[in-house]
Amino acid sequence: MTARKIYLLDDWRKIERHAWSIRLSIVAAIFTAAEVVVPLFSDVLPRGVFVLLAFSASIGAAIARLVAQPEMHR
Repeated sequence: MTARKIYLLDDWRKIERHAWSIRLSIVAAIFTAAEVVVPLFSDVLPRGVFVLLAFSASIGAAIARLVAQPEMHR
C-alpha cells in the first residue's frame, strides 16, 4: 500500500471564503471548544447545550457540502 499525497484544490482560497461547509465546520469547532471551557467558569447553561449546537452545525456542514452554492461558481 502506497501513501497518497494530499493536494489543495486550485481554488482553495475561493472555497475558503465562500463555502458554507467551511463556515459551519468552524462554528462546530467553536461550539465544541465552548462545551469544554464554559462550564469551568459558570453553571448557568444546562449541560450539553454546546454539544447539541456543535452537532447541529456539523450536520449543517455536511448538508452544505452537498447543496449547490451559486457563489462558488463565479
